[in-house]
Amino acid sequence: MKLERLISIIFKLLNNEILSASSLAEEFQVSSRTIYRDIEAICAAGIPVVSYHGTNGGFGIIKGYKFDKSLMGSYDILNLITVLSSLSRIFEDKEVEQTIERLKTLDTSGNTSALLVNLESDKTEPASLIDLRKAIQEKRVIHFDYVSKKNEFTSRELEPVHLHYKFRSWYVYGYCRERQNYREFRVSRMLNIILKQEKLLQTHEMKGDSSYSDFDLDGFEDVVIRVNPDSLAEVLDQFQNSSKVFNSDGSMTLTISVYQPLHAGWLKSILLSFGSGAKVLKPVKLQSILLDEAKKIMKVYKDV
Repeated sequence: MKLERLISIIFKLLNNEILSASSLAEEFQVSSRTIYRDIEAICAAGIPVVSYHGTNGGFGIIKGYKFDKSLMGSYDILNLITVLSSLSRIFEDKEVEQTIERLKTLDTSGNTSALLVNLESDKTEPASLIDLRKAIQEKRVIHFDYVSKKNEFTSRELEPVHLHYKFRSWYVYGYCRERQNYREFRVSRMLNIILKQEKLLQTHEMKGDSSYSDFDLDGFEDVVIRVNPDSLAEVLDQFQNSSKVFNSDGSMTLTISVYQPLHAGWLKSILLSFGSGAKVLKPVKLQSILLDEAKKIMKVYKDV
């Protein structure tokens, strides 16, 4: 994982005068370009890494820089331990546990963390995550069956690059041999995962974090929902980051900005899960979509 690699690089820079990008790349089995990006991230965190040119050049931390006072305070260390502990539980990773132990020796404050993080997801089998990470670390090709968003079954071979946790779900990114291009797959939809003995034939760069900047901003539209008093908790669990107005009758009017809401299958599923506890006020076309889906559900249970 990138966080674990960054921490390890910091420790190595602290314990060595100079380290070359090529030696770090070889040790962590990534490209030199990735190491340069890691060094930039470390510098951005306020750690004074300097570069040395020449035959024996490389990177080092400015002499006299004190780790325990200047690099990370108790607050930083406790937060890192919290996040790494969650990753350790998911992947059953002994190396992460060793990193946690090293970090614990740096914190002598006796404080406890105010942050609790749980990256586990009931949408994904833990064994699948462990197998996928093993494939990434050992640079092995994986074969699996995949169920697309359109409920189409395909068989894929993937050269996995990294795992990504976002939107409360795990994804794996890599080079899909069937599509001959890079693709991202939701792990919960991957079935019959097999780690092949075949090794990756090429080096792949990690994908940057996706954000709303990747979307066409003109495609966003406000969705306005009126929530009954007895459904407030359920709706807030899903849409806490939204504009909220509480009404005199105890109900709530909630507004969220959604990318192409009429085509957002995830939104339709969540809104239907509220049952009669919430009503969409805008856009009107979304009302029709939900009504049509409700009629289909009624047909399924017409014999009950």
